[in-house]
Amino acid sequence: MKLNRKIAAGLLLAVAGIAKLPFEEQFSEELRARGLLQTPVGMDLREGLGQMGFAASLGGLRSLVASITYLQAYSAFEDTDWGKVDSLMAVTTRLQPREVSYWDEASWHQAYNAASSYMRDDRLRAALRSKLYRDHVQRGVEILQEGLRFLPDHPKLLVKLGTIYADRQQQPRKAAEAFLNAYKHGANGFYERRAAYELFKLNERETDQQSYEILKRYYDQGMKMRGTTIMTNMPILEERLGIPAEQRVKVQERDDPPKAQNSRPRLPQTQKP
Repeated sequence: MKLNRKIAAGLLLAVAGIAKLPFEEQFSEELRARGLLQTPVGMDLREGLGQMGFAASLGGLRSLVASITYLQAYSAFEDTDWGKVDSLMAVTTRLQPREVSYWDEASWHQAYNAASSYMRDDRLRAALRSKLYRDHVQRGVEILQEGLRFLPDHPKLLVKLGTIYADRQQQPRKAAEAFLNAYKHGANGFYERRAAYELFKLNERETDQQSYEILKRYYDQGMKMRGTTIMTNMPILEERLGIPAEQRVKVQERDDPPKAQNSRPRLPQTQKP
């Protein structure tokens, strides 16, 4: 009889524990979302960290292990071992997914350092150089997109994403979207203007209007220096959009410097004795 009561009590505890699991998991997810609890280390990190590093990361030394793998990645960078750089930075970002500088640098290594290195490598055929360049630029984009899943709308990552889209992939629409999103979440006004410059490249009615409204606002705030991109793009946008002449910006001509007089210097007069 006593045995049956013990079994019943054990079953009751097991059922209660199973019932609590969804609530505890939901609570843990909320803590992770607020950055108060880190995501458990995945078993797939064992290969990247090695046995000691993996054990240390489980023991609460993730920040220290991430610093070590980051330094190892830097050594691989000096050796131009781009595959090793990517692997080590992937481990680093997984260990410290809320450290923005790791995502930023991981993408920079691939989209700029590795891509440019392959493009300059004369030992490779031109077609292969181009492919490796594109692949590593895209890898840089993917790293930033992954980082934005942990740090949604972080302006630094959005600025880097927009820069790669603009300078490395020539995708003005995506670049403008990233720059505008970065500005919306705290980036400098320069990036809103840069978004307008990318929208200008599309030469579409809707994007021309959006670009014009941004640049006109900065023009009205006093950015009227002749020769700037604002003053170069504005007249073209006004022409595209059919802005009435009386509403168009006035491109001020720079005053010419005063001309020097072309006359001989007068010699001092000597007095006769």
